[in-house]
Amino acid sequence: MEEIVVKNLSFSYDKTTPVLSDVSFTVRRGTHISIVGHNGSGKSTLAKLLIGLLESSSGEIYIDGTILNEKTINNLRGKMCLVFQNPDNQFIGSTVEDDIAFGLENKRVPQLEMKKIIAAFAEEVGMGKYLNKEPSMLSGGQKQRVAIAGALALSPDIIIFDEAASMLDPNGKLEILNVIKRMRKSNPDLTIISITHDVEEAFISDEVIVLSQGKVVMNGRPSDIFSNRDTLKKYKLEMPFILDLKEKLKSIEINVPVSENINEVVEAICQSK
Repeated sequence: MEEIVVKNLSFSYDKTTPVLSDVSFTVRRGTHISIVGHNGSGKSTLAKLLIGLLESSSGEIYIDGTILNEKTINNLRGKMCLVFQNPDNQFIGSTVEDDIAFGLENKRVPQLEMKKIIAAFAEEVGMGKYLNKEPSMLSGGQKQRVAIAGALALSPDIIIFDEAASMLDPNGKLEILNVIKRMRKSNPDLTIISITHDVEEAFISDEVIVLSQGKVVMNGRPSDIFSNRDTLKKYKLEMPFILDLKEKLKSIEINVPVSENINEVVEAICQSK
């Protein structure tokens, strides 16, 4: 079922220079798509348009068949959550528990029910043991996991990650990727949109949309999008580690599967000897 439909979307901040131009795509319910592109390609602007923080210059966005506009925005926002780039700018509460509770308190969820929800989603993102911790005691990756728990606690249909791993160290990025994988297993109907320039993050998604100069220039499966080195170079993107490794191994006549699971690749290498 189509959950998000974007039709001929355009936007400019100064009404002269377009940031997005005639962008169209569809997101099916329960899928994970990544929107990638170099800095200035329009990714973050698109995220703000999808969540209703900006109003398009032209074009339409439909959420579950309902057009996103000033009349419908309040109801539709209840279906969506946005996780921002900087974990320090998202931490509202004085503790992990307070932070996850913030959105639930705004929805006036009863205290006893709120406690159960907080505990469940803190556990889901691996932060169950940190409920009483202050933000200063957490790493960047842990803070982002708390932000994700706060979003999940509101039971959204759609979560949008706007460069959610870009300010994290390699361990922090890995934490977020693992959380996304667990989210998909525990809630197969959840729709995830990753706005990112990180090809490793994009490679675990079902579909990739490439933006360049505000336009959709490529759209397809990650293994197809990221397999052509010349095309990636044209749009200032890198090849994911697994595909880069596969290409180099193939040059020495070792064939391995295209997989996001490094263990499968290692096993294939061992079997080829």
